[in-house]
Amino acid sequence: MTAPGNRIAVVTGASSGIGAATARRLAEAGYRVVLTARRKDRIEALAAELVEAGHQATAYALDVTDRAAVDEFATAFRSLAVLVNNAGGALGADPVATGDPADWRQMYETNVLGTLNITQALLPALTASGDGTVVVVSSTAGHGTYEGGGGYVAAKHAEHVLAETLRLEIVGTPVRVIEIAPGMVKTDEFATTRFRGDSEKAAKVYAGVADPLTADDVADTIAWTVTRPPHVNIDLLVVRPRAQASNTKIHREL
Repeated sequence: MTAPGNRIAVVTGASSGIGAATARRLAEAGYRVVLTARRKDRIEALAAELVEAGHQATAYALDVTDRAAVDEFATAFRSLAVLVNNAGGALGADPVATGDPADWRQMYETNVLGTLNITQALLPALTASGDGTVVVVSSTAGHGTYEGGGGYVAAKHAEHVLAETLRLEIVGTPVRVIEIAPGMVKTDEFATTRFRGDSEKAAKVYAGVADPLTADDVADTIAWTVTRPPHVNIDLLVVRPRAQASNTKIHREL
């Protein structure tokens, strides 16, 4: 099912990785995509790329943790088809005993409160569309624990619960809530950001894994769920590479 071109999809964290790939896929599916992220230059370049390819796209610099800015952004929409909550990320891999509370706070504010802010602000427009979709891009970290992941795991568990609770609370309205929980995804920035630019540590995350997921793999999954018929709700979709059986069981060819 392809969306008519006047249906709008907002993608947060669209400056790179899964967010940028998702914006491309939804644009190809016929949506007018609105790209949001803090890095204005990146989303403007992506919007220009999409327009050049014949799609409809606009860029809007936005920090989802800034509630006043989010509320101002939301005033532009009377009707909205899709919201993809992708903004988030991990910081550090320290054990609980020595983890930096500032890292935990930042991960919670970005992954959880950022998702809460923009979902609350845009829910009226999603409802007004008569056929709205909220997508929460969580993680397998929201469904299982692993050593060194305490802060990120806690934030992603909270994001999972946010999606699950919202689905219960708005049942009967014309809005569905979809959660996509990716496992190991190799992007240009996720692990590097987590380890504060240490490329050697980032490379070890994927060492020996023949084919980790790509941003395009996850974007294809998101686009498939969003373009199901309106009565079909993919509550939760966990997607991992074949080499990853769980958060802690990974086949490495070393």
